[in-house]
Amino acid sequence: MSIPNYIEWSDELSVGIQEIDEQHKYLVQLVNELNVHLLSHGSAKETVHEALDKLIRYTETHFVVEESLMRILGYPDYDSHRQHHEDLIQMVLDFRQQLNVEGRVSRTELMEFLHKWLTYHILKEDKQYSEHFLSRGAQRSWLKGSWLKKFWK
Repeated sequence: MSIPNYIEWSDELSVGIQEIDEQHKYLVQLVNELNVHLLSHGSAKETVHEALDKLIRYTETHFVVEESLMRILGYPDYDSHRQHHEDLIQMVLDFRQQLNVEGRVSRTELMEFLHKWLTYHILKEDKQYSEHFLSRGAQRSWLKGSWLKKFWK
């Protein structure tokens, strides 16, 4: 029996810029993988730790890309958006610290946090920058195969 996805990607989550959407899809995939590890290896701290670390590393890389685009394209709410990124990373690091200290983490709390944060962040905060990016020359879709796509996986 397979474990269903905790978060399903939908067009509603699209910001309308293929590069960013592909990164967001991969974030959703990593959250779903973490959920599988939590359900199937609940007491295997090392396996859960690896999945959580993979999610953290990728999220940090994704944020660097978004923040670089914000600076390059002169996004007016850059400081606020960057602070939201820092807050998220700190909260996830707090979950990882709990896992390190207590040897476990509440799957329900962690997954609900990740689901709410990811969907809210994309729907409310990331969608705000997409029109600004597009008005400053960002492309809706890749003109050529992206080297970044190869980097993400």
